[in-house]
Amino acid sequence: MNEPASAPAGTTTPVSDKGFVAAILLCFFLGAFGVHRFYAGKIGTGILMLITFGGFGIWVLIDFILIVTSSFRDGNGLLIKPPRS
Repeated sequence: MNEPASAPAGTTTPVSDKGFVAAILLCFFLGAFGVHRFYAGKIGTGILMLITFGGFGIWVLIDFILIVTSSFRDGNGLLIKPPRS
């Protein structure tokens, strides 16, 4: 997989341009169909989730927890994080 290299100390890590709230809402309401994964650019696993109805619910739960804890990555390996104010 494409794991991004860790950033040197004192620099900021690039963050995905995908919306944090949008990802949470898509996962919560349409997670069984993998819509949040399609949104994040993970087409292959989105199709797998669609076929298995979200990994029979387990995969959706795991993804929801990952998104809420800002540990979910988009298709480019960038973290989907809430916007900083």
